[in-house]
Amino acid sequence: MSGAPAGRIVSDEVVAARAPWSGVVRAGQTLRIIDLGGNQAVDCILYRADDPSERYSAPDTIAEQGSIFLTTGSRLLSGEGAVMMVITDDTCGRHDTIGGACSQESNTLRYGHHTKHQHACVENFLTAHAPREMGKRDMVSNINWFMNVPVEEDGTLGIVDGISAPGLYVDLRAEMDTLVVISNCPQINNPCNGFDPTPVRLVVTEPEPVTGA
Repeated sequence: MSGAPAGRIVSDEVVAARAPWSGVVRAGQTLRIIDLGGNQAVDCILYRADDPSERYSAPDTIAEQGSIFLTTGSRLLSGEGAVMMVITDDTCGRHDTIGGACSQESNTLRYGHHTKHQHACVENFLTAHAPREMGKRDMVSNINWFMNVPVEEDGTLGIVDGISAPGLYVDLRAEMDTLVVISNCPQINNPCNGFDPTPVRLVVTEPEPVTGA
């Protein structure tokens, strides 16, 4: 298992396969997302913790850095143009911004009515939102950590085998108090999870306090 980033550990949790998670990462803290089994997509939306009406913006993030892929140095912007989090380390190499989140409706359309009952990322997001009285209107285009979504020459998106591997991770340093909402993707009908969803580990750290001379 990959270790935690440098600093004092604030929390260290394993998110079960197919499960949701949410929590506030305070300004200056770092969230490390670790792909324990490899080839596991982690859907994610960010919100300003004290005002969730300000939230991650895929268009602003893509335009600011001139790329549809995220990696070390990428700044995750809100719709107000504020930097929410910065990727400070990334052993996977790139992450998706445009593939979106699976839902029961999209599963039915893509894979047939026999998949309608299957739990999906939208349902995970709604479960995580419920205690805060948030819902579908609060959902925006999400980030897909570790997910491999190449753009073909004709402009179509591919959802193919991932480029991640067991133990690879991405580090996100919060630039503001950020509510992080995650769906550990339950999709079993395409290769984004290797057809076998697995757990991920989330470690939050903060800098060690400076002691006097």
